[in-house]
Amino acid sequence: MLVEVCANSLESALNAQKAGADRIELCSELGVGGITPSMGLIQLVRKRLTIPVHVLIRPRSGHFTYSDVEFEVMKADIVACMELGVDGVVSGVLLKDFSVDVERTRQLVELAQPMHFTFHRAFDWVQDPIASLAELERMGVDTILTSGGHPSAEKGLEQLEKWQKGTSMTIMAGGGVSPSNAVGFKKIGLRAVHCSGTSFGNQLDVAGKIPMNSAKHLAEDRVATTHVEMVRSIVQAVK
Repeated sequence: MLVEVCANSLESALNAQKAGADRIELCSELGVGGITPSMGLIQLVRKRLTIPVHVLIRPRSGHFTYSDVEFEVMKADIVACMELGVDGVVSGVLLKDFSVDVERTRQLVELAQPMHFTFHRAFDWVQDPIASLAELERMGVDTILTSGGHPSAEKGLEQLEKWQKGTSMTIMAGGGVSPSNAVGFKKIGLRAVHCSGTSFGNQLDVAGKIPMNSAKHLAEDRVATTHVEMVRSIVQAVK
């Protein structure tokens, strides 16, 4: 069974390889579900690892319905990953009704060839998973990363088993995969699992320091962007 580790740094990637992982999904900011890592990080990881490296193509946190400029960034990141010798990419686009954006996702799949393409956990938001599986298989997606439409893959076991039996794509269980439940996914016939295996270190005492995390930006139903008039007012005030 293939074990993919979601690695958020060079250190994490090296640790995953040392632990025997079959490949990594490289990303940044696990706390928001991951975003595309820096090109410098991708370059170093590709240079230092011998196992396959897949890279998350997600330009921001929040939902999976992207603007035209965000989509341009996603395509540029795929091209950059190809130039850096990455083995696969992990991405996906949804429409506002939470169906797969077939046209845009197809563009990403075709642009990424011959790299491996994984449709990520945006799949757990789709309204009709069976129809979506058929659409994604037709366009050449290789793997679906999913928790079975549940908060954790363990709770989605029944759906995961059903979906794997109905497609030639690899259904990769992700979301709460741990040493205590990993074997359960193998028992139902899955061929891959996805985990982060995260632990925390490098702790500092920041008591009394000003918080740098911004809760107001952690919104899944809207996207934060620079407001033209607000910045213009600031510029006019000081110029």
